[in-house]
Amino acid sequence: MRLVETLIYSLCPGTGAEFHKLVCEESLPIHQSIDMDVVDFGQSEHHPDAYFLVRAYDNLDHLNASQEALYSSDTWRSGPRPAILQRIVVSLKSMAWMSEAAIEETRLCGIRRRRLN
Repeated sequence: MRLVETLIYSLCPGTGAEFHKLVCEESLPIHQSIDMDVVDFGQSEHHPDAYFLVRAYDNLDHLNASQEALYSSDTWRSGPRPAILQRIVVSLKSMAWMSEAAIEETRLCGIRRRRLN
């Protein structure tokens, strides 16, 4: 079992495509550089200005350490942070324990969905 964090964002009207580009081109590489496990991400199927990000951690300590490494880094702070934050109107966070099999299925579904788009 791993701890899965789901972030849901309501974005400023008309910024969904820009936000997605920022995530893909700037935010994800930083996540990957610190070995943060991004399971899935993208624009919501119900609205282009709604967005989700799913990340998995070994436990709450791992989550806290990973997020401290990400959010305190100069690469994040002087990189995509301002542009990302200015597009977010509301941010919601939920966490739940999931099996590794469920996480991998979620990851595969996201990969397939992005290939179709």
